[in-house]
Amino acid sequence: MAHYAATARDHVFRFDSLAAVMAAASPERAGDQLAGIAAGSALERVAARRVLMDLPLRIFLTDVLVPYEEDEVTRLIIDSHDPEAFAPIASMTVGDLRDWLLSPATDGAALASVSPGLTPEMVAAVSKLMRNQDLLRVARKVRVITAFRNTIGGAGVLASRLQPNHPADDPRGIAVAVLDGLLQGAGDAVIGINPASDNLANCHALLTALDDMRQALDIPTQTCVLTHVTNALTLLERGAPVDLIFQSVAGSQAANEGFGITLSMLAEAHQAGLAAERGTVGRNVMYFETGQGSALSADAHHGVDQQTMEARAQGVARAYTPLLVNTVVGFIGPEYLYDGKQIIRAGLEDHFCGKLLGLPMGVDVCYTNHVEADQDDMDTLSTLLAQAGVNFVIAVPGADDVMLGYQSLAFEDIAYLRETTGLTPAPEFSAWLQAVGLSDGALPDTGAIARRLGLPA
Repeated sequence: MAHYAATARDHVFRFDSLAAVMAAASPERAGDQLAGIAAGSALERVAARRVLMDLPLRIFLTDVLVPYEEDEVTRLIIDSHDPEAFAPIASMTVGDLRDWLLSPATDGAALASVSPGLTPEMVAAVSKLMRNQDLLRVARKVRVITAFRNTIGGAGVLASRLQPNHPADDPRGIAVAVLDGLLQGAGDAVIGINPASDNLANCHALLTALDDMRQALDIPTQTCVLTHVTNALTLLERGAPVDLIFQSVAGSQAANEGFGITLSMLAEAHQAGLAAERGTVGRNVMYFETGQGSALSADAHHGVDQQTMEARAQGVARAYTPLLVNTVVGFIGPEYLYDGKQIIRAGLEDHFCGKLLGLPMGVDVCYTNHVEADQDDMDTLSTLLAQAGVNFVIAVPGADDVMLGYQSLAFEDIAYLRETTGLTPAPEFSAWLQAVGLSDGALPDTGAIARRLGLPA
């Protein structure tokens, strides 16, 4: 086992593994403290970062943080590594990589070309050496474009997931929420429901209701009921209108087993989604969610800090060319991200790491009601993410998800972000908004739209 040491203010700090260096170098967060792996002081954190910046990138290919023999996520990361893409940066240290990423000469094309050569651990490591503005500056260089019924991720585009959750899965209540979101320009990334019940018949009914609404209004978007991947496979076999196949993923095999999944299961689902051929402008059929703290909450983090485990979850996602990936950044609770400052930092980290790994990254800008955060913190994070080039964010009626019991963005926040940044919806969706009178300042015929959704005018 390797040992590392650095001196800060005449005090020598020793770290007995690469994982220990990574954990101590992380910005302060509750989850790492709960796991007993965080730096004991700001001075120790500085010492760990000094060690980290001088480490060669190659070390992450040999000194793996989770044993290769024990973990299929590690095997995926190592076995899929692209040496040719890695070659231009192979001689760099973590500190060198930071400088290269921040250089004005390093553009989006350069970042895209090296992306297959970057491992999740490399991007997590370099993020630990960066200020918030650095994470934003680099991430905004990267465009990751995906498509299904519309095209997401292009320059100048900010998409949104319309999340019309209902505590009783009532179709009429869901339809009202969908109408509310559409009237404010939300829903181009996906109209996606977290079902209150995972019962197959219920999920089938919700999928059918969403697809009927989409077709009634001829909306160029995709729909999703965020049920377990095995349910989605069964629903596809039964002829349900499954656009996107959803699954939460984590950064270790053991944590994924806690979600009831394996990598082979995800590969099977990916092929089934492609075989359905429901996309019209593209073939990206997977939707993944991640979130810092999931591996720790499952006691499956292997002593690795939660942000690095999050990057490893993103490494899982990129193997299946998804349409959408988002971190539910503040959803798990204060045991993992204690307050608004930690949530803001984590959201910028997750977006940065995902973009460097070539993912179409979105963020659920959110928090639970027992976290030391409020909607002003979410305004700050969402504004920063819009400037950072986030592919999409999530919005719910009134910013309050009454089914899941947490706070996110409101549909009005999507309008605010686009107004203040000049960003627009996905191009096909933007054209639809114009066609139905929702983007030119005129009052739309909301009564006609409501009637087509089966609602009172």
